[in-house]
Amino acid sequence: MPGSTRHTSNRGRRRGRWTAVATAGALSVGLGGCAGWGGGGIGGGGPNSIDVLMVNNPQMVDLQSLTAEHFTAETGIRVNFTVLPENDVRDKISQEFSSQSGQYDVASLSNFEIPIYAKAKWIAPMDDYIAQDPEFDQDDILGPMTTSLSSEGKIYGQPFYGESSFLMYRKDVLEAEGVTMPEKPTWQEVADIAAKVDGAEPGMNGICLRGQPGWGQVFAPLSTVVNTFGGTWFEADWTPRVNAPEFTEAVQFYVDLVRAYGQNGAPQAGFTECLNNLVQGNVAMWYDATSAAGSIEADDSPHRGKFGYAPAPVVKTDSSGWLYAWSWSIQQASTKKDNAWKFISWASGKEYEELVGEEIGWTSVPAGKRASTYENEDYLAVASAFAEPTREAIEAADPTNPGVQPRPAIGIQFVGIPEFPDLGTQVSQDVSSAIAGQITVKEALDRGQELAEDVAERYQTRSK
Repeated sequence: MPGSTRHTSNRGRRRGRWTAVATAGALSVGLGGCAGWGGGGIGGGGPNSIDVLMVNNPQMVDLQSLTAEHFTAETGIRVNFTVLPENDVRDKISQEFSSQSGQYDVASLSNFEIPIYAKAKWIAPMDDYIAQDPEFDQDDILGPMTTSLSSEGKIYGQPFYGESSFLMYRKDVLEAEGVTMPEKPTWQEVADIAAKVDGAEPGMNGICLRGQPGWGQVFAPLSTVVNTFGGTWFEADWTPRVNAPEFTEAVQFYVDLVRAYGQNGAPQAGFTECLNNLVQGNVAMWYDATSAAGSIEADDSPHRGKFGYAPAPVVKTDSSGWLYAWSWSIQQASTKKDNAWKFISWASGKEYEELVGEEIGWTSVPAGKRASTYENEDYLAVASAFAEPTREAIEAADPTNPGVQPRPAIGIQFVGIPEFPDLGTQVSQDVSSAIAGQITVKEALDRGQELAEDVAERYQTRSK
C-alpha cells in the first residue's frame, strides 16, 4: 500500500535524523556543560528511558498507543507515561515541578503555565536543541504558539495541539430565515442574528454560550468578549478593572444574550454541553473553540456539512479569538534532557501528524500548531470546511496585545499569573449566578473587583 511505503521511507529518514541530533546533543554537552543540558543520566527507568506526565485527552491517549511501536523502535528510548485527568495532572505537575524532584522529564503544560514556570526556572529552555534539530522546523510552528510558549526571548514549550476560537453556525438555518452571516461579525450583529433564528426550528435556541463556572469554562469565551469591548482584568500597572464600565458592559451583554436567546440550562453549560446542543440541532450558533469543528463535522454528526465558520466576533479590536495549546516542557531538574527533546521533537513533529493520519485517521491529527498541517492534502480532505478558518483564527491571535490597552501579563482568555485560576473561578461563580438570574452583573463584578484588588496589591507591592 502507498501509505506503508511512505511510512517505511520516513522511518529510515527519521533514524538518520536521530543519529544527527544525538551527536549534536553530545557535542553540546561536551563543549558547554554549564548550559545545564543533561545527557541521559540514570533515573528510575534507566538511562535510556524518560518519564512523561500528561493529561488524558484523546490525542494524548493516541500518542501513548503509538509510542512504543514507533518512537521507541526508532530511537531505543522507552517512554514511561503517567496519564491523569486534567485537574489531577495540573496538581501533580505543579507539585512535581515546583519541588524539582526530577521524577518526570517531560510534562504536558498549557500556554498558561509555561511562561509562569519559565520565570520560576522550573522548566528548561529549548533553543539549543531547536538549533541542533533543523528538521523539527520551528519556523513551521504558528507564530502565536511560539510567542505564547516563550519567556524573555527563549522557547520553553512545543505545542502538541492548539486552538483558537470562532463562531460556528448552521448555514441552512440562517439561509431559511433570510439571514447572512457577515464575513467579520460584530457581537451586536451576532446578537441580532440570534434573535432572528431563535425558534427557527422546534426547540432551537439562537446561540449557545458557556455559563458553567470556572476560569477555563465561562471565562474562556467571556474574557475574549471583555477584551474586544475594551475591558481588561488589570491595566499595565496592575490597577484592577473588573467592575469598570467596559468590563461591565461586556459581561452584561453576554449575560443578556445567553438569557434571551441561549441554550436551556445555560448556568451549567460548558464546552461539552454546547457541543452536544449544536450537534443535536438544539442551537443555531455557538462561539467556542476551533477544536470543536472536528466533532461537528465528524462522519456521525447528523448535520455534517451544514456548518459555517466566522471569526470570533469583535467590537473595538480587529480580532478577539483566544489561544490555547497543550504543549510539552522539560523539567529543569531532569537528567535526561537530550532524550526528552527527542521525544518532544517527535511528538510535535510533522511526521507524527502523518503517522496519526495513516494509522488512526486524519480527523484525529493533533492540529492547530503547524502551518504545514493546513497544506497537507490528506488532512484537508477531511477538514476542508474548517481548516482555513482555524488557521486564520490562530494566526490572528495576539497573546501579548489582546485588547485596547497594555497588559501586565501575557494571555488572551486568561491573565498569565499563578493567582488567576483562583481569581477567575471565584468571579465566574458569581457571573454564572447572574446568568441564572440570582444576582445582578453589578453585584457579581463588584465582588470580583474586591478579589482582583487583593491580587493587584501583591504585584504593586513587589514593583515598589
